[in-house]
Amino acid sequence: MNVIDTFRLNGKTALMTGGAGLYGQQIARALAMAGAKTFMASRNLEKLDKQAQIFRDEGLDVTAYQLDQSDEKQILKLRDRLNEETGGVDILINNAVIRCMSSWEDDADNLRKSLDVNITGVFLMTRVFGDQMAARGGGSIINIGSIYGMVSQDYSLYEGTDMHGDIPDYWMHKGSMVQFTRFAAAKLGPHGVRVNTVSPGGLFNNQNPIFVKRYNARTFLGRMANQTDLMGTIVFLASDASAYVTGVNIPVDAGFTAK
Repeated sequence: MNVIDTFRLNGKTALMTGGAGLYGQQIARALAMAGAKTFMASRNLEKLDKQAQIFRDEGLDVTAYQLDQSDEKQILKLRDRLNEETGGVDILINNAVIRCMSSWEDDADNLRKSLDVNITGVFLMTRVFGDQMAARGGGSIINIGSIYGMVSQDYSLYEGTDMHGDIPDYWMHKGSMVQFTRFAAAKLGPHGVRVNTVSPGGLFNNQNPIFVKRYNARTFLGRMANQTDLMGTIVFLASDASAYVTGVNIPVDAGFTAK
């Protein structure tokens, strides 16, 4: 077999939570460009469907569905719908995230709201679709983490700007995702299902120039991520090219966490 063929996703069905954000857009585009029939699911169907139409206008097979991943009944309903339409999901991307806290002093209820989606929801998605993959004999689950699930906050990056990184629930959830990946990989591995995490670095989105300069200096490559930097890693982990890779966390961060 030609090694390039192992990267192709033709005949595969991929489901990604979220998809309207900057990283979600390139993940969905990468999956569809590699040949997967791609579905995006989130609570804001109107916004997601607009993005899916952009992909379809590019000739890509992308469909949007509504989903509140904190609700197990909705997850099961989506699973059954995709089973009916495609025969089952081969690739799951846990990408959706909400940030309910805005500071260290924020109300605890906001932490609980984010826990429902970012922790409970990720577990439910992984269990429901992971069990289905296991019953079918294989699949790939990719959790989208963050460099801020790997390193501590650096408040000096934000000094003198209108930005701040005081979002404690985000740090907690992205860090726990790495450990949950190891657990799920051990649980589902005997059934041929691989589970990995990708931890992206900061993506350039016209942030304050002071922040961008400081952030760039923290990386080996001297820049923030762009609109395509995550695509190759996603296709690698989703495809048979990574058939012997599971339980790992891959930073895609220009060396930010290694410096």
